[in-house]
Amino acid sequence: MFLKSPLAQAVALALSASPVLAAEAPKTLPAVSITAAAELPTDGYQGVGSSSSLKTNTALKDTPQSISVISRTQLDDQSAQSLADAVKYTPGVSFAQGEGNRDAAIIRGNTTTGDFYVDGLRDDVQYYRDLYNIDRVEVLRGANGLAFGRGGNGGVINRVQKEAGWSPVRELTLSGGSFGHARGALDIGGGLSERVAGRVNVVTEQSDSFRDGVDLRRNGLSPTLTIQATDATKIVLGAEYFNDKRVTDRGIPSQNGKPFATDESTFFGNAAQSPTETTVTALNASIEHRFDNGVVVSNKTRFADYDKYYQNVYANSAVTAGNLNLAAYREDTQRQNLFNQTDAIFNFTTGKVKHQLVTGIELARQDSENFRINGVFPANANTTSISVSAANPIATADFSGPRARDRDTVVSTVSIYAQDQIAINEQWDVIVGVRRDRFKTDFDDVRNNFQATVTDTELSPRAALIYKPRQDVSLYASYSQAFQPQAGDQLTGLDARTSNFVPEESVNHELGAKWDVNERLSVNAALYRTVRDNIAATDPLDNQRRILIDNTVVKGVELGVQGRITSKWQVVGGYAYADSAIKEGQRGIAAGNETSQTPRHSFSLWNRYDLNETYGAALGVVSRSEMFALDNNSVVLPGYARVDAAFYMQASKDLRLQLNVENLLNSDYVLSAHNNNNISPGSPTNARVTAVYSF
Repeated sequence: MFLKSPLAQAVALALSASPVLAAEAPKTLPAVSITAAAELPTDGYQGVGSSSSLKTNTALKDTPQSISVISRTQLDDQSAQSLADAVKYTPGVSFAQGEGNRDAAIIRGNTTTGDFYVDGLRDDVQYYRDLYNIDRVEVLRGANGLAFGRGGNGGVINRVQKEAGWSPVRELTLSGGSFGHARGALDIGGGLSERVAGRVNVVTEQSDSFRDGVDLRRNGLSPTLTIQATDATKIVLGAEYFNDKRVTDRGIPSQNGKPFATDESTFFGNAAQSPTETTVTALNASIEHRFDNGVVVSNKTRFADYDKYYQNVYANSAVTAGNLNLAAYREDTQRQNLFNQTDAIFNFTTGKVKHQLVTGIELARQDSENFRINGVFPANANTTSISVSAANPIATADFSGPRARDRDTVVSTVSIYAQDQIAINEQWDVIVGVRRDRFKTDFDDVRNNFQATVTDTELSPRAALIYKPRQDVSLYASYSQAFQPQAGDQLTGLDARTSNFVPEESVNHELGAKWDVNERLSVNAALYRTVRDNIAATDPLDNQRRILIDNTVVKGVELGVQGRITSKWQVVGGYAYADSAIKEGQRGIAAGNETSQTPRHSFSLWNRYDLNETYGAALGVVSRSEMFALDNNSVVLPGYARVDAAFYMQASKDLRLQLNVENLLNSDYVLSAHNNNNISPGSPTNARVTAVYSF
């Protein structure tokens, strides 16, 4: 049974819970200056600085945007192994189902499969990312076209990789738990000479699921090399091989406008015929040089080869009179990305006014091939749909038919940008900047013999005013824009009709406040309004057709907290309120409808408390109010509150043990969805034991 009044229960649980513990003795770090923000971006759970938003090493307090920096400490304490795990305690952010084969973030009501970055460079193919080689995760909320170019209408998620350094790292992590979970990771590195350091991260995992027939297998290898060529020149080289195999799980269907009442383990379709596999091979290089006159020039390059395959048999209708329809298809995507980004930072003064000017250029090329084959059901006269009983929702499909989609795309991007951070005096800062993107898409629809070349040239301005009444407090007002070409997140959205669509546009207005309560604890608040136009969406009346939705407005409030309340008590979490509305109706979508999977209220809070240097524990609450699965608002996903817990033990100087329990009270709930009939049930109570050995 779903919990009633989940938000109220969550708040009550969080406020009444005793602060509950930690694994390691608390560390006290010195105050971090703006120039040191990149070297010391986090302290425990507290984010200190980030260079992602402004492209300069700026303290979060001085950045006029809502940013959450999820530290490695937090990821480890919560046993987070995916991006969906990582953002659970980030206000205004959640993850959709992603059709059971990819990350799909929802940031301030905007669903995206492409606004993912690695060290500030795009990583946009659809797959499930791992965190084994990640130092921290940065979540930037609000449009930021100046920093990232296309996309990012609701925000972006940037993973910062672990980097080789001269401090020795030797750590073996083993974990096992419910549903056959077994995982091992190795992190080893240190100085190879006075000028060269190396580091290697390795992961392997085999896990099953509470869902019938669902499992995953993944392996990753990520070496890095840091070269201090001179005192002023630093080079970082890296590579990654990552392979993820799993069963595509699209959850359960609906009935009468709500999730179908069935056992949470029931697989609708055919698990044996629903494999997905992604292989990522990537090379990264960066170089930074600091000139004697203070100018800093950096260049980053990322080449990535993606090979993605998935096949699925899934629920394609609601349950009616005890029956539902199944459908099936397989899809292949190959993509090669090449991104190169050069920034130059100049520091100068005009009178008493200080300037930090960033200028840059980004060049990119993305070659994509995508095809799809619709499955047919021999038991139903080789049609693409079959009716089955909800009591036994299984069917076998045949995938030997002709291609239903065959598209090749080459995207070339040239971007230039400039931004000035202006310190008028100790209390007032101004930030102004603009980016120009030229986005060229050469599109070949092989199946339908349609070719097109579409070029979009867009400007993305940004302006912000920051007032600091005290050294530890900042108030800001900001304006920013972003755009998304109609090729879409995955660059395959063009056809004879949509090639004439203008790009999606997003405008964000935001007021915010940030307060460093002390050197260890930060709180923040934001009030925002985001307006999106020209949104390409699947037609609710014809899922093979795309329509444009105009004037979608999301207004909201976000409150966040990160850091140490006392030397033994750490917290992270927040509250988000979102009021979303589609102002102009469109086929099957009424004016005034709410945007999909945008709950009005969401709340999360994680407490970690040290009893002593040996024992600790943590308690967390994650909750949201009800929301709609799709923009047509015909299926409601009930709200829920879930309680998680963890227990820690420093068994010896070199061995740390940890137990994480998810859904401690065994709540029955719906986690997310892809559409009205692909709905993911939440997991029942499950546990994971982790041992970390330092050698």
